Amino acid sequence: MTFKDNFSVQAADYAKFRPTYPDALFEYLVSLCEKRESAWDCGTGNGQCAVSLAKYFDAVIATDPSDKQLANASPNPRIEYRLGSAEASGLSAHSIDLVTVAQALHWFPVEKFWAEVRRVLRPDGIIAVWCYELTNITPQINAIIDRFYHDIVGPYWDFERKLVETGYRTVDFPFREFRPPSFEMSTSWSLGHLKGYLQSWSATQKYVAVNGKNPLTLIDADLSMAWGDPERLCMVKWPLSVRVGRNT
Repeated sequence: MTFKDNFSVQAADYAKFRPTYPDALFEYLVSLCEKRESAWDCGTGNGQCAVSLAKYFDAVIATDPSDKQLANASPNPRIEYRLGSAEASGLSAHSIDLVTVAQALHWFPVEKFWAEVRRVLRPDGIIAVWCYELTNITPQINAIIDRFYHDIVGPYWDFERKLVETGYRTVDFPFREFRPPSFEMSTSWSLGHLKGYLQSWSATQKYVAVNGKNPLTLIDADLSMAWGDPERLCMVKWPLSVRVGRNT
Protein backbone atom coordinates (compact mmCIF):
# COMPACT_ATOMS: atom_id res chain seq x y z
CA MET A 1 0.00 0.00 0.00
CA THR A 2 1.53 3.30 -1.10
CA PHE A 3 0.47 6.71 0.12
CA LYS A 4 1.96 10.11 0.89
CA ASP A 5 3.00 9.67 4.50
CA ASN A 6 3.22 13.32 5.54
CA PHE A 7 2.22 12.91 9.18
CA SER A 8 3.83 9.83 10.73
CA VAL A 9 6.96 11.75 11.79
CA GLN A 10 4.91 14.27 13.76
CA ALA A 11 2.03 11.91 14.66
CA ALA A 12 2.26 12.67 18.39
CA ASP A 13 2.27 16.43 17.76
CA TYR A 14 -0.62 16.04 15.35
CA ALA A 15 -2.67 14.32 18.05
CA LYS A 16 -1.72 16.91 20.65
CA PHE A 17 -2.07 20.16 18.73
CA ARG A 18 -4.79 19.71 16.10
CA PRO A 19 -8.19 21.32 16.83
CA THR A 20 -11.38 19.32 17.30
CA TYR A 21 -14.53 19.56 15.22
CA PRO A 22 -17.72 21.20 16.53
CA ASP A 23 -20.54 19.12 18.01
CA ALA A 24 -23.00 21.05 15.84
CA LEU A 25 -21.47 19.50 12.71
CA PHE A 26 -22.04 15.95 13.95
CA GLU A 27 -25.53 16.74 15.19
CA TYR A 28 -26.36 17.98 11.70
CA LEU A 29 -24.91 14.90 9.99
CA VAL A 30 -26.68 12.51 12.37
CA SER A 31 -29.97 14.28 11.67
CA LEU A 32 -29.64 13.24 8.01
CA CYS A 33 -29.04 9.56 8.76
CA GLU A 34 -31.91 7.11 8.72
CA LYS A 35 -29.99 4.73 11.02
CA ARG A 36 -27.21 5.18 13.56
CA GLU A 37 -25.76 1.70 13.53
CA SER A 38 -22.38 2.18 11.87
CA ALA A 39 -20.08 4.94 10.61
CA TRP A 40 -16.80 4.85 8.71
CA ASP A 41 -14.26 7.60 9.36
CA CYS A 42 -11.77 7.37 6.52
CA GLY A 43 -8.32 8.91 6.95
CA THR A 44 -9.01 9.11 10.67
CA GLY A 45 -5.48 10.12 11.67
CA ASN A 46 -5.52 10.17 15.46
CA GLY A 47 -9.28 9.64 15.61
CA GLN A 48 -10.47 13.21 16.21
CA CYS A 49 -13.56 12.75 14.09
CA ALA A 50 -14.12 9.12 15.09
CA VAL A 51 -14.35 10.00 18.78
CA SER A 52 -17.15 12.45 18.05
CA LEU A 53 -18.97 9.92 15.87
CA ALA A 54 -18.84 7.39 18.71
CA LYS A 55 -21.21 9.61 20.68
CA TYR A 56 -23.94 8.91 18.13
CA PHE A 57 -23.27 5.56 16.43
CA ASP A 58 -23.28 2.04 17.80
CA ALA A 59 -20.03 1.25 16.00
CA VAL A 60 -17.39 3.35 14.25
CA ILE A 61 -14.77 1.92 11.89
CA ALA A 62 -11.83 4.33 11.69
CA THR A 63 -9.21 3.64 9.02
CA ASP A 64 -5.88 5.23 8.20
CA PRO A 65 -2.84 4.07 6.18
CA SER A 66 -0.42 5.32 8.87
CA ASP A 67 0.22 2.94 11.75
CA LYS A 68 1.95 5.73 13.66
CA GLN A 69 -1.12 7.92 13.42
CA LEU A 70 -3.30 5.07 14.66
CA ALA A 71 -0.88 4.44 17.52
CA ASN A 72 -1.72 7.95 18.75
CA ALA A 73 -5.49 7.54 18.32
CA SER A 74 -7.83 7.96 21.26
CA PRO A 75 -9.23 4.61 22.42
CA ASN A 76 -12.99 4.22 22.62
CA PRO A 77 -15.06 1.05 23.10
CA ARG A 78 -17.25 1.95 20.13
CA ILE A 79 -14.33 2.60 17.75
CA GLU A 80 -12.42 -0.05 15.84
CA TYR A 81 -9.21 1.38 14.39
CA ARG A 82 -7.93 -0.35 11.29
CA LEU A 83 -4.89 0.11 9.07
CA GLY A 84 -6.31 0.58 5.59
CA SER A 85 -6.64 2.70 2.49
CA ALA A 86 -9.48 4.89 1.30
CA GLU A 87 -10.07 2.87 -1.84
CA ALA A 88 -9.98 -0.59 -0.20
CA SER A 89 -11.64 -0.40 3.20
CA GLY A 90 -12.42 -4.09 3.64
CA LEU A 91 -15.91 -3.14 4.84
CA SER A 92 -18.96 -5.12 3.85
CA ALA A 93 -21.15 -3.80 1.06
CA HIS A 94 -24.08 -1.60 2.11
CA SER A 95 -23.10 -1.78 5.78
CA ILE A 96 -22.42 1.88 6.64
CA ASP A 97 -24.86 4.67 7.51
CA LEU A 98 -22.39 7.57 7.40
CA VAL A 99 -18.96 8.03 5.82
CA THR A 100 -16.83 10.95 7.00
CA VAL A 101 -13.54 12.38 5.79
CA ALA A 102 -12.07 15.15 7.92
CA GLN A 103 -9.19 17.16 6.40
CA ALA A 104 -7.98 14.16 4.39
CA LEU A 105 -9.84 13.89 1.07
CA HIS A 106 -7.06 15.67 -0.82
CA TRP A 107 -4.73 12.74 -0.10
CA PHE A 108 -7.10 10.15 -1.60
CA PRO A 109 -7.40 8.72 -5.13
CA VAL A 110 -10.78 10.40 -5.26
CA GLU A 111 -12.53 8.48 -8.03
CA LYS A 112 -11.58 5.13 -6.50
CA PHE A 113 -12.67 6.38 -3.10
CA TRP A 114 -16.07 7.47 -4.40
CA ALA A 115 -16.55 3.97 -5.81
CA GLU A 116 -15.73 2.49 -2.42
CA VAL A 117 -18.13 4.89 -0.70
CA ARG A 118 -20.94 3.84 -3.02
CA ARG A 119 -20.14 0.21 -2.31
CA VAL A 120 -20.13 0.40 1.49
CA LEU A 121 -22.91 2.95 2.07
CA ARG A 122 -26.44 1.72 2.63
CA PRO A 123 -29.02 2.99 0.15
CA ASP A 124 -29.68 6.63 1.12
CA GLY A 125 -26.59 6.63 3.36
CA ILE A 126 -24.69 9.90 3.93
CA ILE A 127 -21.21 10.97 2.85
CA ALA A 128 -19.59 14.07 4.40
CA VAL A 129 -16.19 15.55 3.66
CA TRP A 130 -14.73 18.74 5.08
CA CYS A 131 -11.56 20.76 5.39
CA TYR A 132 -10.20 23.95 6.93
CA GLU A 133 -7.43 26.30 5.94
CA LEU A 134 -5.85 29.08 8.00
CA THR A 135 -6.62 30.29 11.49
CA ASN A 136 -8.45 33.46 12.39
CA ILE A 137 -7.03 35.00 15.60
CA THR A 138 -6.26 38.72 15.28
CA PRO A 139 -5.42 40.69 12.12
CA GLN A 140 -1.77 41.05 13.18
CA ILE A 141 -1.31 37.38 14.08
CA ASN A 142 -3.25 36.31 10.98
CA ALA A 143 -0.84 38.27 8.78
CA ILE A 144 2.19 36.56 10.34
CA ILE A 145 0.69 33.11 9.86
CA ASP A 146 -0.30 33.98 6.31
CA ARG A 147 3.30 34.98 5.56
CA PHE A 148 4.55 31.75 7.12
CA TYR A 149 2.06 29.72 5.08
CA HIS A 150 2.66 31.34 1.71
CA ASP A 151 6.18 32.77 1.74
CA ILE A 152 8.19 30.55 4.08
CA VAL A 153 6.79 27.02 3.89
CA GLY A 154 4.67 27.69 0.79
CA PRO A 155 7.03 25.89 -1.62
CA TYR A 156 6.92 22.79 0.57
CA TRP A 157 3.18 22.12 0.36
CA ASP A 158 2.15 19.19 -1.82
CA PHE A 159 0.09 20.14 -4.86
CA GLU A 160 -2.94 18.45 -3.24
CA ARG A 161 -3.07 21.33 -0.78
CA LYS A 162 -4.74 23.41 -3.52
CA LEU A 163 -7.87 21.32 -3.02
CA VAL A 164 -8.02 22.50 0.59
CA GLU A 165 -7.51 26.11 -0.45
CA THR A 166 -10.59 25.84 -2.67
CA GLY A 167 -12.64 24.15 0.07
CA TYR A 168 -12.96 20.96 -2.01
CA ARG A 169 -15.26 22.87 -4.37
CA THR A 170 -13.24 21.82 -7.40
CA VAL A 171 -13.62 18.12 -6.53
CA ASP A 172 -16.29 16.15 -8.37
CA PHE A 173 -18.90 15.08 -5.81
CA PRO A 174 -21.15 12.43 -7.37
CA PHE A 175 -23.82 12.33 -4.69
CA ARG A 176 -27.18 14.04 -4.11
CA GLU A 177 -25.71 17.10 -2.43
CA PHE A 178 -27.15 19.09 0.46
CA ARG A 179 -26.52 22.71 1.29
CA PRO A 180 -25.29 22.49 4.89
CA PRO A 181 -25.28 25.39 7.35
CA SER A 182 -22.02 27.13 8.19
CA PHE A 183 -19.73 25.54 10.76
CA GLU A 184 -16.48 26.62 12.37
CA MET A 185 -14.00 25.24 14.84
CA SER A 186 -13.04 27.41 17.78
CA THR A 187 -10.80 26.98 20.78
CA SER A 188 -8.60 28.96 23.18
CA TRP A 189 -4.87 28.50 22.73
CA SER A 190 -1.66 29.74 24.28
CA LEU A 191 1.23 30.81 22.06
CA GLY A 192 2.94 27.47 22.68
CA HIS A 193 -0.09 25.57 21.44
CA LEU A 194 -0.23 27.66 18.27
CA LYS A 195 3.44 26.96 17.61
CA GLY A 196 2.83 23.25 18.14
CA TYR A 197 0.03 23.40 15.60
CA LEU A 198 2.22 25.17 13.04
CA GLN A 199 4.95 22.62 13.73
CA SER A 200 2.51 19.81 12.84
CA TRP A 201 1.99 21.11 9.28
CA SER A 202 3.35 18.76 6.63
CA ALA A 203 5.03 21.69 4.85
CA THR A 204 6.82 22.66 8.07
CA GLN A 205 8.18 19.15 8.42
CA LYS A 206 9.32 19.10 4.79
CA TYR A 207 11.09 22.43 5.27
CA VAL A 208 12.95 20.94 8.24
CA ALA A 209 13.87 17.81 6.28
CA VAL A 210 15.23 19.81 3.34
CA ASN A 211 16.94 22.67 5.18
CA GLY A 212 17.88 21.11 8.50
CA LYS A 213 16.36 23.93 10.53
CA ASN A 214 12.99 24.93 11.93
CA PRO A 215 11.21 27.60 9.85
CA LEU A 216 9.27 28.76 12.92
CA THR A 217 12.42 30.60 14.01
CA LEU A 218 11.82 32.98 11.09
CA ILE A 219 8.56 34.24 12.59
CA ASP A 220 9.19 33.63 16.28
CA ALA A 221 10.07 37.22 17.20
CA ASP A 222 7.15 38.73 15.29
CA LEU A 223 4.71 36.16 16.60
CA SER A 224 5.85 36.65 20.20
CA MET A 225 5.50 40.43 19.92
CA ALA A 226 2.02 40.17 18.40
CA TRP A 227 0.86 37.64 21.00
CA GLY A 228 2.27 39.24 24.15
CA ASP A 229 2.25 37.09 27.27
CA PRO A 230 2.88 33.57 25.88
CA GLU A 231 0.51 32.08 28.45
CA ARG A 232 -2.31 34.39 27.41
CA LEU A 233 -5.17 32.46 25.86
CA CYS A 234 -6.49 33.75 22.55
CA MET A 235 -9.60 32.62 20.69
CA VAL A 236 -8.62 30.70 17.55
CA LYS A 237 -11.17 29.98 14.81
CA TRP A 238 -11.25 28.08 11.54
CA PRO A 239 -14.20 28.20 9.12
CA LEU A 240 -15.05 24.73 7.84
CA SER A 241 -15.72 23.94 4.20
CA VAL A 242 -18.24 21.07 4.25
CA ARG A 243 -19.73 18.99 1.45
CA VAL A 244 -22.50 16.53 2.28
CA GLY A 245 -24.44 14.18 0.03
CA ARG A 246 -26.75 11.20 0.03
CA ASN A 247 -26.02 7.93 -1.73
CA THR A 248 -28.42 7.30 -4.60
